[in-house]
Amino acid sequence: MAAARLEPRYALDTEFHREQTYFPRLGLVQLAWPGRVILVDPLAVSPEPLGELLDSPATAITHAPDQDLEILQHAVGRVPNRLFDTQTAAGFCGMRSPSLQDLLDRFLDVQVPKGDRLSDWLRRPLKPQQLDYAANDVRHLLDLHDRLHAALAARDRLAWCEEECEKLRLRVASPRQPEEAWLRVRELRRLPRRSQPMALAVAAWRERRAAALDLPPRYVLSDLALAAVVQAAPRTRAALDAVRGVDHRAVAGAPGAELLEVISQARRNPPRIAPALTANRRSHLQPVAALVSAWLSQVARDDELDPALVATRADLESFLEGRPGARLAGGWRYERYGFRVEELVAGKAAVALEPGGTLRLERRSGHPL
Repeated sequence: MAAARLEPRYALDTEFHREQTYFPRLGLVQLAWPGRVILVDPLAVSPEPLGELLDSPATAITHAPDQDLEILQHAVGRVPNRLFDTQTAAGFCGMRSPSLQDLLDRFLDVQVPKGDRLSDWLRRPLKPQQLDYAANDVRHLLDLHDRLHAALAARDRLAWCEEECEKLRLRVASPRQPEEAWLRVRELRRLPRRSQPMALAVAAWRERRAAALDLPPRYVLSDLALAAVVQAAPRTRAALDAVRGVDHRAVAGAPGAELLEVISQARRNPPRIAPALTANRRSHLQPVAALVSAWLSQVARDDELDPALVATRADLESFLEGRPGARLAGGWRYERYGFRVEELVAGKAAVALEPGGTLRLERRSGHPL
């Protein structure tokens, strides 16, 4: 790996499991640089020396690395100092969340043998076909980077891609906050406003408990049981045991007492939730969001961009609601699209339907039909 630190870039991928644990378990690390492909077995040697490579000025070339970055953060304590994601880059070339094989087909005319997606990467010895599959995940990434870099340069989008890759790198490097866990549970997001502080408190307890035990959160309380506990807000052990879906063994003894205390504290001192939109404001934004979403989707395709890279429906709603940190409110998104959405919402622009069925944003005339 010392040789890789002297290179301007290296390819990186990992194999892991997390079905039975809270934290992912690293099974293999794949690296490649010009003339070399190596596989690192973290069950045989410590992965900590990878830190020197990750800290180096070299750029890590990856494909859809969200989970790879998360496990590197957990196993090594850091993520690459510089990052290039081929899937993000492809989005700036108009492709929608392509697989690595899709990109190899399109840009390199390379087909790699399909591997077993459900391989057990923690069982030793690894089979030759597993090793070949793992090596192929990095073998062509540097050549692919060359092609994508050229395609982005031709479209004058290198800066956009670099900005997006840096946001991805920093987002994954930041630890998940237990207080945000409730937002990832659909059953809790749908609860009425008055129940949301309790949802935040109980979901945060489940998240911390799962991390302490290194178990998936659903092993502590299922999502159904979590929502039921929030709605029932039991005051006693007997009431907790009676809640639908609660596994009595999971809340026996000290954990159950701790959960009841969390519920009691949330009842006495509800955690603060960001102010909600008024019903009138929300109902006003729904048709606006639908219209703007349709226009954004079309203009992204016209610009040869993955529409999801420009803004998801959630991104758009965050922007329209004026939430801090909304993706459309900064960087290349705002410069090209966000300010035009503001013009539309302010009544200074209108969306027109062309004869061919396309939508066009134009200056509003103010003359009703």
